[in-house]
Amino acid sequence: MRHLTGIRYAQPLREGGSLPAIVETETGELFVVKFLGAGQGRRALVAEALAAALAVELGLPVAEPAIVRLAEGFGRSEPDPEIQDILKRSHGDNFGLAFISSALPFDPVINRAIDPELAAGIVWFDALITNVDRSPRNVNLLARDGDYWMIDHGASLYFHHRWEGWEERVHSRFPQIKDHVLLHLAGDLHDADRRLRPRLTGAALSRAVGQIPESWLGDEELFPDVASHRQAYADYLAARLHGPREWLDEAVQAQALGPQKHVTRVTRRVV
Repeated sequence: MRHLTGIRYAQPLREGGSLPAIVETETGELFVVKFLGAGQGRRALVAEALAAALAVELGLPVAEPAIVRLAEGFGRSEPDPEIQDILKRSHGDNFGLAFISSALPFDPVINRAIDPELAAGIVWFDALITNVDRSPRNVNLLARDGDYWMIDHGASLYFHHRWEGWEERVHSRFPQIKDHVLLHLAGDLHDADRRLRPRLTGAALSRAVGQIPESWLGDEELFPDVASHRQAYADYLAARLHGPREWLDEAVQAQALGPQKHVTRVTRRVV
């Protein structure tokens, strides 16, 4: 994961409570940045970075992730006081995904031709990381010319908002998988498990958790230092991968039940 410096606040993206923005980096590339000073805080950034790193290890399509450092005074010309407050609290490491020009939100009707194997891999991945944010209301999947990119994983790995007793919650079921936008376009989920689970070796998990900036860790009293805090993420994922995997069984059962009725999807801004 590259570490870049943001040099220009290009455009706000006013969706949800995080108020991300398109930021130009010193390389001239544009990234959609989630800010440290936004209401969700560093836990959302940890989830973003770890989910993106895991997706890279798995070979799943994700917009290129980066750690985007912002210097003091960044965006000082932005007139919106709410945005200014966020930027003032965001000096240091933030999280970005590469801006993908002309991409549109995935539509399960228009994009029905998505490869079932790819769809199954994404469903499996989201069940593993307990990602509640890939539903018809909020697809967080971009499409362009037959290519797809996963975005916005800040709501995943929600176990880390309360670390106490996390070992007992490792194997928790994930009932929200029934609302996954790709569940009924996906192929065999057990086959996805056989393909993907071996890729998340101990070394792969260590690489993934190693991408989390140190500045986002070390604030949990349960852990004596940053290293043990970081290792707990790897331990959680390893146990979830190699335990009874009720989360996978639940996804298979939900898929077998067939499509559920959903309210109309809310279209997100192109990012």
